[in-house]
Amino acid sequence: MQTILGSGGAIGKELAGALQQYTKDIRLVSRNPVKVNPEDTLWPADLLDREELRKAVEASEVVYLTIGFEYKLSVWQRNWPRLMSHLIEACIDFGAKLVFFDNIYMYDPEFLDGMNENTPLRPVSKKGEIRKAIYEMIVEQTEKGKLTALVARSADFYGPSIEKTSVLTELMIKPLSRGKRANILGRPDLHHSYTYTPDAGRAMALLGNSTDAWQEVWHLPTAAPPLTALEMLQLIADELGTEARYRTVSKGMLRMMGLFVPAMKEVIEMLYQNEKPYFFDSSKIEERYGLKPTSYKDGIREVIEKDFL
Repeated sequence: MQTILGSGGAIGKELAGALQQYTKDIRLVSRNPVKVNPEDTLWPADLLDREELRKAVEASEVVYLTIGFEYKLSVWQRNWPRLMSHLIEACIDFGAKLVFFDNIYMYDPEFLDGMNENTPLRPVSKKGEIRKAIYEMIVEQTEKGKLTALVARSADFYGPSIEKTSVLTELMIKPLSRGKRANILGRPDLHHSYTYTPDAGRAMALLGNSTDAWQEVWHLPTAAPPLTALEMLQLIADELGTEARYRTVSKGMLRMMGLFVPAMKEVIEMLYQNEKPYFFDSSKIEERYGLKPTSYKDGIREVIEKDFL
């Protein structure tokens, strides 16, 4: 049995589809799980309830944590440490291996231009501090030999059928598709990596079913070199057949946008990631397993054909 906790999100859905290559015994866990594959077992649960979480983990060989809590600091502060503590306990008690879908918020901002699995950890945001803390909870137990786990990190991500949780979709693709100006965070001339969610799902399924991937951090496959914001804008505009019009977004504008899309207000403390070059290096997983990330041109075309045409 391989179990996905938070199966209803963008990454969980892609992962569920990719896992078919390795097993038909897949358990999808969320408040209201929906089948991705015909054979999936649906398991409704409140993952913040310790006993419900333990029942969801029991009998699992591999557990994938792909849950995405509301993008709000107070929610993260309340939910992430609690969930991770109970999940690690359950995985240890039931002998389940843990695959954690992570981000790069804990990385030192001075090393954003060339981030790899050895980038120093020095978060400068409160969300980053939370991510660092829950990652270290995993490391503590793996170093003690009690837990078998791996961490799969992604850059900012985009992909088909994602709204609200993809900044690229919300700020650039959606406005251009409606004849409006795109919104660019930070400097338009800086490059910025984006991970394509189908690539992330396929890679996580492979990692969870590889004998030599455990007790390591992995960057999920991400196209390189990254595009600048202006290059990405032009790529999107060309696929939509429209003009590449844009405006740069200040902190004040983010606050106003947050009245309609609350996640935008929460982006403010992460704005530093758009004020420096942001290059996410996934060469480790590409070289170890021969994975090739989807190009930005192909990824953007797939998103627009599926969701905006």
